[in-house]
Amino acid sequence: MKKNILVLCTGNSCRSQMAQGYLQFFAGNRALVYSAGIETHGVNPKAIEVMKEDGIDISHHTSNNVNEYKDVNFDFVITVCDNAKENCPYFPAKTKNIHQNFPDPAKAVGSEDVILQEFRNVRDMIKHYSEQFVKANL
Repeated sequence: MKKNILVLCTGNSCRSQMAQGYLQFFAGNRALVYSAGIETHGVNPKAIEVMKEDGIDISHHTSNNVNEYKDVNFDFVITVCDNAKENCPYFPAKTKNIHQNFPDPAKAVGSEDVILQEFRNVRDMIKHYSEQFVKANL
């Protein structure tokens, strides 16, 4: 049976979008992966760009509010930022809540190259985490 996984962050624009892409890639048909935010900020174009560099297309993703999924029974809810963990809505007891904070690449400052490198660094952290999560839980 497929597992339902929700990745949750503040704005559903970078970290949760990248995690959704990698978790779905590594899980294949063993899971349905969703992402959402406490708010919606739109999918960050730099997140799309750095994911495409690694062969994962998230350009079709949408930025969704967590309340849109209140009727989905999730097996796992993964919060990828501290703000989302603190403001995460209640999920039924059968849902396993996991927290893994990642830096917010959208807050990077500097030249375009410096900012893109921060997106790549966070992407790589999320890729590693996602691969390990799938190996351990699916």
